[in-house]
Parts: sequence; C-alpha cells; structure tokens
Amino acid sequence: MDVKIKTALISLFHKEPARLLIKELHDKGVKLYSTGGTLNYIKEIGCEAEAIESLTEYPSILGGRVKTLHPKVFGGILARSDNTGDQQQLKEYDIPVFDMVVVDLYPFEDTVSSNASNDEVIEKIDIGGISLIRAAAKNYKNVLIVPSREYYDLAVDIVKKQDAASSIDQRKLFASYAFNVSSHYDTMIFSYFDDGNELTCFKKSLQSSKTLRYGENPHQWGKFFGNYNELFNQLNGKELSYNNILDIDAGLNLISEFNKPSFAILKHNNACGMASRDSIEEAYRAALSSDPVSAFGGILISNRNISKENAYQITKLFFEVIVAPAFDKEALEVLSEKKNRIILELKEHKLPATFFRSALNGVLVQMRDDVMTEPNDWQYVTKNKPDSRQASDLLFANKLVKHTKSNAIVLAKDNTLLGSGTGQTSRVDALQHAINKAKEHGHSLEGAVMASDAFFPFPDCVEIAHKAGIKAVIQPGGSKKDNESIEYCNANNMAMVFTGKRHFKH
Repeated sequence: MDVKIKTALISLFHKEPARLLIKELHDKGVKLYSTGGTLNYIKEIGCEAEAIESLTEYPSILGGRVKTLHPKVFGGILARSDNTGDQQQLKEYDIPVFDMVVVDLYPFEDTVSSNASNDEVIEKIDIGGISLIRAAAKNYKNVLIVPSREYYDLAVDIVKKQDAASSIDQRKLFASYAFNVSSHYDTMIFSYFDDGNELTCFKKSLQSSKTLRYGENPHQWGKFFGNYNELFNQLNGKELSYNNILDIDAGLNLISEFNKPSFAILKHNNACGMASRDSIEEAYRAALSSDPVSAFGGILISNRNISKENAYQITKLFFEVIVAPAFDKEALEVLSEKKNRIILELKEHKLPATFFRSALNGVLVQMRDDVMTEPNDWQYVTKNKPDSRQASDLLFANKLVKHTKSNAIVLAKDNTLLGSGTGQTSRVDALQHAINKAKEHGHSLEGAVMASDAFFPFPDCVEIAHKAGIKAVIQPGGSKKDNESIEYCNANNMAMVFTGKRHFKH
C-alpha cells in the first residue's frame, strides 16, 4: 500500500544536509512541522513550516529538553489508518496525521570523542529525537521514517520520483534503518555509562562495514565491521583480505611492544622474522635472515619510516602487505611498482583495551594482554645471572613469544629471531621445531636465549636447549617441578629467570 506524504515532522541537529529533502517536500506541497532551530532553518531557505508549539500549545521547555514529547505529536505518528478507534481519537483530539518523520539526532558519539565534560555529554543524549524515530518506525505501515543524514538521498528519490508517495516495502526498509540507528545510539550511551569496568552484558555496535572478497577460504564469505581507515592510509594495492586483516592485527600488536627500530615479518599471525637494531635498514636485513623461506608472501611491518635504500632491499622479496609509519617519496615509488602490493601508512592509534571472539553459542571477552615484565621485575632463580646482552635478548624473546601462538618457544640472539615453535601441542615439540628452524637457516644457537610462553612442567626443555647451545632462559615459572629445571641450569652454567606472567595465545 502506497502512502502519500501530506504532512511531515522534521527535527534536526545538523540542518544543512537536509536542504534538498526539505525543498523537495515543500515543492510537493507537503505540510511541514518543526521545532526551534530547525524551524528557523526551514524558513531561511525559503520554505514554509508550522511550529510544533502551534500544535501542542506548549513551548519548548527545560532548556530545550522537552519539545516534541506530547500526545498531539506522537498520536499523529502512531495512529493506525486501519484502526477505527485510532481514527476516532484523532478527530476527537484534533490530532494531525504525520506521514513522514525526518530526524537527525544529537551527536552523542562525537561529543564523547571530543573529550567533552560529563555535563556536555549528558546534554547530547537525545530524548525526543530517538522517541520520534522509534514511534515512526513502529508504525511503518503508515509512516516513512528517515532516521539520519545517511538516508536523505534515498528519501529525496522517493519524493521526486514517486510524487511523494512511499511503498510499504520502502517504509519497512526505512524502519529497519531506524531501529539500527536507535539501537546503535543506545549502545553508545550504554558504553559511556558502563565504562568497561563492570562487564555484565555484551554490547557492541559497529556501523561501518566492508564486504571482503571471501573469508579465510574462497568458499567462505567474509565481512569486516569497523573502519580500518582510522588506523592507516592505504597508499597502494588491492583491497585487504580477511587473512590480511588478521595478519596486520597480529603485526600491530607485536610491533607495539618495541621502542628500538624494529621490523617484523609475519605469516599466519606468527612472526617468522623479527629483529631490533639501531637502524630500520639493519633491522629488516636481520629480520629477513630469520627465515627467508617463510618470509615469502608474508606481511611486513616496521615501527620506523621506510627509506629509498630500504625499499630497494624490501622490493626484492615477494610480499602482500607492508605497514610503516611513513614512506619516503622515492621509497613509495619503488614499492608501488607492483600494483597489487598493499602499502599502508600507519596513523597514530590506540589498540582496543578488550578482545572478544565468538565461542560455542556466545562470546568470549577478555582484557588485552598488556603486561610485559622488565628485568627489574624478574626473579633470578639460578646461580648464573644473565649478563646485559643476555638480558636484552631475553626481553626481546619474551616480547616475541607473547605474540606467538601457544604452545610457543622463541630462540633469539642479538635481538634477532633465530627460530620459533608455534602452535604445538607439546612444549618439547615447540622447542624442537624452533631448533630445527634455526639450524635449517644456518643460525648458530651457541649463546642464544630461549623464551617460553608458559612454564616447563619437566626439566626436559632446558636440557634440550642446553645441548643446542642455549645459555639463558626466560619463562613464567610456577611448575611443581621448577626446582628440577633450576637444578639442571645450575649444574650446566645456564641462567634462568622467572617472570611470573604466562602469555598463552590461542
């Protein structure tokens, strides 16, 4: 059933974006009602409108907090055209019918983001506008609701092309837009009041989305909800894939641990190359040497700008994505020679304080693992204490193992990843895999260090590591058999420290 738009109520915070819609409604002879600043704006652009106060016979009160909350407004929105009782009451109380409602809510999110005071934020909680949206959406069989600036163009098309008459399908579609707007608005308000301190329910609302080429595999569809353009500028290349996004996320979390010039190469969310040096050029060369075979087709991430000289070295490697704070003009030209190569310029950003993922028939939520113990926090449990070089390597390796899939072992020397065992069901298997990786690429483990994401249940790992040349170990501690590992280290002149912090990652 088509409904001719004869009367519309317009209530806007941002007025100018609605100019064309207002003019089109006016030109079609639609009677307009409005309030305060919106009413003034409508008249300023040469259109006629009635003040809502002429209908309610009440002025705007409480500093503008109450303008439209009145039975003569909501009765005209909620009345059912096919309900005899509703129609009789409209006549009895002289209530006009509204066929269209246009709303632009107070900018609550923007106010919060601007670090405004609590009082300013509270005043930007829209009451009347959100009530108008919900009422009109509920009565979509009779009313067309336009709930935000995002939908003005669609509404203009209806007014222009359909002679100001809306179909039932259009009204139902706009009602879905309306409830999306209202539910998101309420979720943002809840998040502000909840402040993340006492998570008694899970609410998340992300309005931006991007359809991906596919999910993890070509037979799976995939979407990203959020706006990753807030994190970086894409300077070159194709659209990010589902797997690209996962790898970039892992890379950003990893590289955020390091202050020195550092370069990481990731595959399947794990670092296959990682190094910290005095210059980013040196860091890249060292990171590539970790495992040049696995680096093929990987994700590259740097915490320093990329120079032309660095770009010439990097471009020799086939990779999908590179992320850095900035790229010299010549470096960008070199790296952009491959049109599909994704180049991302990282912006200043803050990583989320909580993580969530679907599990079973619900959602798991946890705080970010933002703990990293420093040498002053360590417990030195062996007779041999790590020297300054070993302590630097132990800290490097512990940062890296924290961001490696469990069970995880990392072997490092001179702030360079030599080999890692990732995602193994046995810690011994993880260590053996790390040793084999290091040997495979010609790395000597003599004098290297070992980091474990969790404690050693038995002394077998420190024994295997010692026989491979490892001289220092960092681990959380906490096993019933810690003493056996300590005794082995003491008997073989190894240094071992406990952090007291486990870093499982699944």
